Amino acid sequence: MQKKLITRPQKVKYKSSFREECRKTWVYIRHHPAMYLMLLPGLFFLFIYKLLPLYGIQIAFRNYQIFLGDNPIDAIAKSEWIGLAYFKRLFSSSQFFKVLRNTLVISSLKILFLFPFPIVCAVLLNEIHSKLYHRIVQTVIYIPYFFSWVLIYGVFYAIVGSYGVINTILTSLGGGRIDFLTDAAHFLGLIVFTEGWKETGYNTIIYLAAITAIDSTLYDAAKVDGAGKWKQIWHITLPGISSTIVLMLILRVGNILNAGFEQILVFYNPAVYNTADIIDTYVYRIGLGQMDFSLSSAMSLFNSLVAFLLIVGANTVSKKLTKRSIW
Repeated sequence: MQKKLITRPQKVKYKSSFREECRKTWVYIRHHPAMYLMLLPGLFFLFIYKLLPLYGIQIAFRNYQIFLGDNPIDAIAKSEWIGLAYFKRLFSSSQFFKVLRNTLVISSLKILFLFPFPIVCAVLLNEIHSKLYHRIVQTVIYIPYFFSWVLIYGVFYAIVGSYGVINTILTSLGGGRIDFLTDAAHFLGLIVFTEGWKETGYNTIIYLAAITAIDSTLYDAAKVDGAGKWKQIWHITLPGISSTIVLMLILRVGNILNAGFEQILVFYNPAVYNTADIIDTYVYRIGLGQMDFSLSSAMSLFNSLVAFLLIVGANTVSKKLTKRSIW
């Protein structure tokens, strides 16, 4: 009898609190219908392009034959289940370790040289007091973000190609031509440079938005105390956007196996396969070029699992070292 008297009020309290939370949530939804209507397109996109395709993960564990069924989806269920056979084949291939090495090298170079650059640009733009000049500079560095990689390739081919502007100038001065697109060392530098030229403007806006959220009275107090621009940047601006920097770094580390599929696919050629062939282009060539969908799916699944582990690991390290994290 005493046991019932102790446990029953707790269950009633739990149920009542749960119902109260549901009621409050429903009332909030009724008072803000426009917000949830705006949420529907995003949920629809998430369901169609992110959740439904998860059914295709099992291709990595089946001997997938696209013509076994009435349609490609029906063929998944009718294909033979072979477990981890394609993963064993993948990890025993020397080609796998080559593309993994290339992916890590290209991604590491992009992180090392390109991650700090938008932060520097955002800090410098924030110090420009002329609104007109600020808008002009911001627009100029932001415009390339809207260009497709095909268009960017055409622009840089006209500049650094065998008969482009740079090589034409070099030969007219008596020098030799530089093979930017076919020499491995120059090609990696070109990949990093074009990535920075295209993406820096977009990332700069993210940091500028974080800077505008800093309390302006902190700068006024620093001026009163005699702090110059560099001290204001070091002690106010950078600490003020540190959470954004940590967030962007965690996301970038989590995507270290994503070295830029579209960019590499457009720029690379057989002459630089040994240094430029990355995981995504390898999956593309094996999956669509050789119709080996199961092996390419195994590679993609491996890529996703590693990215997930890297994000969790980077978030954990950041939480312990800087007390800042995504969750």
